[in-house]
Amino acid sequence: MSPVECIFQEFIDAIQTATSEDEFERVATRLAQRLGFQRFAYLRLTGETPMLISSYPKSWTSRYFQLGYQQLDPVVRRARAERALFSWGGEASTLAGNREQRRFFDEATTFGIRSGITVPIRGGFGRMAAFTLATGDRDLHPERLVADGEDLIRLVGLHFHCYVAARLDVLSASTRVASELTQRERQCLAWIARGKTIADIAVLVQIAPRTVGFHLDNARAKLGAASLPQCVAEALRRGLLS
Repeated sequence: MSPVECIFQEFIDAIQTATSEDEFERVATRLAQRLGFQRFAYLRLTGETPMLISSYPKSWTSRYFQLGYQQLDPVVRRARAERALFSWGGEASTLAGNREQRRFFDEATTFGIRSGITVPIRGGFGRMAAFTLATGDRDLHPERLVADGEDLIRLVGLHFHCYVAARLDVLSASTRVASELTQRERQCLAWIARGKTIADIAVLVQIAPRTVGFHLDNARAKLGAASLPQCVAEALRRGLLS
Protein backbone atom coordinates (compact mmCIF):
# COMPACT_ATOMS: atom_id res chain seq x y z
CA MET A 1 0.00 0.00 0.00
CA SER A 2 1.42 3.40 -1.01
CA PRO A 3 1.79 6.26 1.53
CA VAL A 4 -1.18 8.09 -0.04
CA GLU A 5 -3.31 4.95 0.13
CA CYS A 6 -2.35 4.56 3.80
CA ILE A 7 -3.49 8.14 4.48
CA PHE A 8 -6.80 7.44 2.76
CA GLN A 9 -7.35 4.21 4.71
CA GLU A 10 -6.61 5.99 7.97
CA PHE A 11 -9.14 8.66 7.00
CA ILE A 12 -11.82 6.03 6.25
CA ASP A 13 -11.19 4.21 9.53
CA ALA A 14 -11.43 7.47 11.49
CA ILE A 15 -14.49 8.94 9.79
CA GLN A 16 -16.51 5.79 10.43
CA THR A 17 -16.44 6.56 14.16
CA ALA A 18 -17.17 10.32 13.90
CA THR A 19 -20.54 11.34 15.32
CA SER A 20 -20.27 15.13 15.83
CA GLU A 21 -19.12 18.20 13.93
CA ASP A 22 -16.05 18.47 16.16
CA GLU A 23 -15.07 14.87 15.43
CA PHE A 24 -15.58 15.32 11.68
CA GLU A 25 -13.45 18.47 11.86
CA ARG A 26 -10.61 16.64 13.62
CA VAL A 27 -10.63 13.79 11.10
CA ALA A 28 -10.54 16.10 8.08
CA THR A 29 -7.94 18.42 9.65
CA ARG A 30 -5.59 15.49 10.17
CA LEU A 31 -6.15 14.32 6.59
CA ALA A 32 -5.42 17.80 5.21
CA GLN A 33 -2.20 18.03 7.17
CA ARG A 34 -1.09 14.53 6.14
CA LEU A 35 -1.54 15.59 2.50
CA GLY A 36 0.52 18.74 3.02
CA PHE A 37 -2.30 21.27 3.41
CA GLN A 38 -2.95 23.48 6.42
CA ARG A 39 -6.74 23.66 6.44
CA PHE A 40 -9.94 22.16 5.07
CA ALA A 41 -13.53 23.30 4.60
CA TYR A 42 -16.78 21.48 3.87
CA LEU A 43 -19.55 23.83 2.77
CA ARG A 44 -23.07 22.64 2.02
CA LEU A 45 -25.66 24.96 0.56
CA THR A 46 -29.19 23.64 1.00
CA GLY A 47 -32.01 26.07 1.51
CA GLU A 48 -31.39 29.33 3.32
CA THR A 49 -28.98 28.08 6.00
CA PRO A 50 -25.51 27.01 4.83
CA MET A 51 -23.65 24.29 6.73
CA LEU A 52 -19.91 24.66 7.30
CA ILE A 53 -17.47 22.30 8.95
CA SER A 54 -13.93 23.62 8.66
CA SER A 55 -10.59 24.34 10.26
CA TYR A 56 -10.54 27.86 8.79
CA PRO A 57 -10.04 30.67 11.34
CA LYS A 58 -13.32 31.44 13.10
CA SER A 59 -12.73 35.14 12.47
CA TRP A 60 -12.73 34.42 8.73
CA THR A 61 -15.78 32.12 8.67
CA SER A 62 -17.81 34.59 10.76
CA ARG A 63 -16.91 37.41 8.40
CA TYR A 64 -17.54 35.16 5.39
CA PHE A 65 -21.18 34.52 6.27
CA GLN A 66 -21.81 37.94 7.80
CA LEU A 67 -20.91 39.56 4.48
CA GLY A 68 -22.60 36.89 2.35
CA TYR A 69 -19.34 35.90 0.70
CA GLN A 70 -20.81 32.53 -0.32
CA GLN A 71 -22.54 34.46 -3.11
CA LEU A 72 -19.28 36.11 -4.24
CA ASP A 73 -16.70 33.39 -3.58
CA PRO A 74 -15.23 32.37 -6.99
CA VAL A 75 -14.49 28.88 -5.66
CA VAL A 76 -18.12 28.31 -4.66
CA ARG A 77 -19.32 29.76 -7.96
CA ARG A 78 -17.08 27.38 -9.87
CA ALA A 79 -18.16 24.43 -7.71
CA ARG A 80 -21.78 25.25 -8.57
CA ALA A 81 -21.03 25.24 -12.30
CA GLU A 82 -18.59 22.33 -12.62
CA ARG A 83 -18.50 18.69 -11.63
CA ALA A 84 -14.78 17.94 -11.88
CA LEU A 85 -12.29 18.52 -9.07
CA PHE A 86 -10.24 21.69 -9.58
CA SER A 87 -7.36 23.64 -8.06
CA TRP A 88 -7.52 27.37 -7.41
CA GLY A 89 -5.66 30.37 -5.99
CA GLY A 90 -2.01 31.29 -6.02
CA GLU A 91 -0.72 33.89 -8.42
CA ALA A 92 -3.50 33.14 -10.92
CA SER A 93 -6.16 34.39 -8.50
CA THR A 94 -4.75 37.92 -8.65
CA LEU A 95 -5.53 38.00 -12.36
CA ALA A 96 -8.86 36.15 -12.38
CA GLY A 97 -12.38 37.48 -11.84
CA ASN A 98 -13.61 41.00 -11.32
CA ARG A 99 -12.23 43.53 -8.88
CA GLU A 100 -14.55 42.41 -6.08
CA GLN A 101 -13.50 38.78 -6.47
CA ARG A 102 -9.81 39.68 -6.56
CA ARG A 103 -10.31 41.67 -3.37
CA PHE A 104 -12.01 38.60 -1.86
CA PHE A 105 -8.97 36.41 -2.66
CA ASP A 106 -6.63 39.05 -1.22
CA GLU A 107 -8.65 39.15 1.98
CA ALA A 108 -8.74 35.35 2.26
CA THR A 109 -4.95 35.30 1.93
CA THR A 110 -4.63 37.46 5.05
CA PHE A 111 -6.39 34.64 6.94
CA GLY A 112 -3.96 32.01 5.62
CA ILE A 113 -6.11 30.80 2.71
CA ARG A 114 -4.09 31.27 -0.45
CA SER A 115 -4.69 28.24 -2.69
CA GLY A 116 -6.33 24.84 -2.63
CA ILE A 117 -8.22 21.99 -4.21
CA THR A 118 -12.01 21.74 -4.26
CA VAL A 119 -14.27 18.76 -4.91
CA PRO A 120 -17.74 19.86 -6.14
CA ILE A 121 -20.57 17.64 -4.89
CA ARG A 122 -23.94 17.91 -6.58
CA GLY A 123 -27.33 17.05 -5.12
CA GLY A 124 -30.87 17.18 -6.42
CA PHE A 125 -33.07 20.29 -6.57
CA GLY A 126 -30.13 22.66 -6.92
CA ARG A 127 -28.39 21.54 -3.75
CA MET A 128 -24.61 21.51 -3.72
CA ALA A 129 -21.64 21.00 -1.45
CA ALA A 130 -17.92 21.48 -1.77
CA PHE A 131 -15.02 19.86 0.04
CA THR A 132 -11.83 21.93 0.02
CA LEU A 133 -8.21 21.43 1.07
CA ALA A 134 -6.44 24.77 1.43
CA THR A 135 -3.11 26.30 2.36
CA GLY A 136 -1.41 29.63 2.81
CA ASP A 137 1.95 28.19 1.78
CA ARG A 138 3.35 29.84 -1.34
CA ASP A 139 5.56 26.82 -2.02
CA LEU A 140 2.70 24.31 -2.19
CA HIS A 141 1.28 23.86 -5.66
CA PRO A 142 -2.17 22.18 -5.43
CA GLU A 143 -2.34 21.54 -9.17
CA ARG A 144 0.51 19.05 -8.82
CA LEU A 145 -1.39 17.09 -6.19
CA VAL A 146 -4.43 17.10 -8.48
CA ALA A 147 -2.33 15.48 -11.18
CA ASP A 148 -0.96 12.83 -8.78
CA GLY A 149 -3.95 12.08 -6.56
CA GLU A 150 -7.13 13.34 -8.19
CA ASP A 151 -9.12 10.15 -7.69
CA LEU A 152 -8.18 9.86 -4.01
CA ILE A 153 -9.06 13.47 -3.23
CA ARG A 154 -12.40 13.11 -4.98
CA LEU A 155 -13.13 9.99 -2.92
CA VAL A 156 -12.21 11.84 0.27
CA GLY A 157 -14.67 14.63 -0.55
CA LEU A 158 -17.49 12.24 -1.41
CA HIS A 159 -16.91 10.07 1.66
CA PHE A 160 -16.87 13.11 3.93
CA HIS A 161 -20.10 14.41 2.40
CA CYS A 162 -21.87 11.04 2.71
CA TYR A 163 -20.81 10.41 6.31
CA VAL A 164 -21.79 13.93 7.39
CA ALA A 165 -25.21 13.45 5.79
CA ALA A 166 -25.66 9.99 7.30
CA ARG A 167 -24.54 10.92 10.83
CA LEU A 168 -25.23 14.59 11.46
CA ASP A 169 -28.49 14.84 9.51
CA VAL A 170 -29.91 11.88 11.43
CA LEU A 171 -28.81 13.40 14.75
CA SER A 172 -30.33 16.72 13.73
CA ALA A 173 -33.60 15.03 12.80
CA SER A 174 -33.67 13.17 16.12
CA THR A 175 -33.04 16.39 18.04
CA ARG A 176 -35.76 18.13 16.07
CA VAL A 177 -38.29 15.35 16.75
CA ALA A 178 -37.32 15.28 20.42
CA SER A 179 -38.06 18.98 20.68
CA GLU A 180 -41.37 18.48 18.85
CA LEU A 181 -42.56 15.66 21.13
CA THR A 182 -44.31 17.11 24.15
CA GLN A 183 -43.42 16.03 27.66
CA ARG A 184 -46.74 14.19 27.94
CA GLU A 185 -46.17 12.36 24.64
CA ARG A 186 -42.75 11.17 25.81
CA GLN A 187 -44.19 10.22 29.17
CA CYS A 188 -46.95 8.09 27.63
CA LEU A 189 -44.49 6.44 25.23
CA ALA A 190 -42.13 5.66 28.10
CA TRP A 191 -44.92 3.87 29.98
CA ILE A 192 -45.87 1.91 26.85
CA ALA A 193 -42.20 0.88 26.55
CA ARG A 194 -42.45 -0.52 30.09
CA GLY A 195 -45.40 -2.67 29.14
CA LYS A 196 -48.23 -0.58 30.54
CA THR A 197 -51.63 -0.44 28.83
CA ILE A 198 -53.51 2.73 27.97
CA ALA A 199 -55.78 2.13 30.96
CA ASP A 200 -52.73 1.74 33.24
CA ILE A 201 -51.18 4.95 31.94
CA ALA A 202 -54.42 6.87 32.45
CA VAL A 203 -54.32 5.95 36.16
CA LEU A 204 -50.59 6.60 36.52
CA VAL A 205 -50.60 10.08 34.99
CA GLN A 206 -54.15 10.89 36.07
CA ILE A 207 -55.69 11.68 32.70
CA ALA A 208 -58.50 10.06 30.70
CA PRO A 209 -57.70 6.97 28.57
CA ARG A 210 -58.91 8.88 25.52
CA THR A 211 -56.33 11.60 26.27
CA VAL A 212 -53.58 8.97 26.59
CA GLY A 213 -54.57 7.65 23.18
CA PHE A 214 -54.49 11.18 21.79
CA HIS A 215 -50.91 11.73 22.97
CA LEU A 216 -49.77 8.35 21.66
CA ASP A 217 -51.35 8.98 18.27
CA ASN A 218 -49.54 12.33 18.07
CA ALA A 219 -46.21 10.73 18.95
CA ARG A 220 -46.77 7.97 16.39
CA ALA A 221 -47.49 10.51 13.66
CA LYS A 222 -44.41 12.60 14.51
CA LEU A 223 -42.15 9.54 14.41
CA GLY A 224 -43.72 8.21 11.22
CA ALA A 225 -44.65 4.91 12.84
CA ALA A 226 -47.49 2.63 11.70
CA SER A 227 -48.09 1.08 15.13
CA LEU A 228 -47.34 1.68 18.80
CA PRO A 229 -44.64 -1.04 18.98
CA GLN A 230 -42.92 0.52 15.97
CA CYS A 231 -43.31 3.97 17.55
CA VAL A 232 -41.65 2.80 20.78
CA ALA A 233 -38.86 1.08 18.87
CA GLU A 234 -38.19 4.22 16.83
CA ALA A 235 -38.22 6.44 19.91
CA LEU A 236 -35.73 4.11 21.64
CA ARG A 237 -33.53 4.01 18.53
CA ARG A 238 -33.38 7.79 18.48
CA GLY A 239 -32.69 8.02 22.19
CA LEU A 240 -35.88 9.95 22.92
CA LEU A 241 -36.92 7.88 25.93
CA SER A 242 -34.85 8.05 29.10
